[in-house]
Amino acid sequence: MATTGIVPHTKPQMSKEELLSFIRESGSSIDTQTHPLWIIGIRGYYLNTMGEAGKDDRGIYDDALFIYSEPVFRSFNANTNPANYANASFRREGSGFGGNKGFATLNTGLWIVYKFDNHVPQSGGEPYLALCQRGRPVKVTRDGYNGNDYPDEGQFGINIHRGGYTKVSSVGCQTIHPDQWDGSSGFITVAKTLAVDFFEDQWRHTYIPYLLIDMPNTNR
Repeated sequence: MATTGIVPHTKPQMSKEELLSFIRESGSSIDTQTHPLWIIGIRGYYLNTMGEAGKDDRGIYDDALFIYSEPVFRSFNANTNPANYANASFRREGSGFGGNKGFATLNTGLWIVYKFDNHVPQSGGEPYLALCQRGRPVKVTRDGYNGNDYPDEGQFGINIHRGGYTKVSSVGCQTIHPDQWDGSSGFITVAKTLAVDFFEDQWRHTYIPYLLIDMPNTNR
């Protein structure tokens, strides 16, 4: 099942070689000797072919996540932005003071903060296995009043988890379309299988690096 307009008709088609080239062009790098398993995110992968052209939209799976290792490479339709449950374009604006904080968008960069753990859905439901922010703080950009977005840093539970069919189910997390989450070829299944192969009984205790980079304005 897929909802027209919220998810592309195909998974991201970037090859392993193309992804490596793009990572280098962005000024980043990956080291599979130190970390044999990586998650790579490209924000705005479908920048001009989904939503408003040239805009990093909210509420749709217009981003891409990749599982990268030497033996296995997989791509998934993803969302890396917050989205209100009722209105995908909504900004929950706030300030850096008190409890009235705006929605958080994870900053691009390398985040070695993720472990396999149980994600607890904010909308209710049973906890389930996901990649959760359990390490050091992350840096985010929050919706500020009148468009004056502001930086913040901390332990915000910016997890990588399953999204929804009619909404991306994120208030700041990185989410993957539900059809691509479970099952033999689903994100969490492939990631866990590789983690067990690489780290054996330490698979739940090993940090998995997540590299998030921006997509340049192209025709994708």
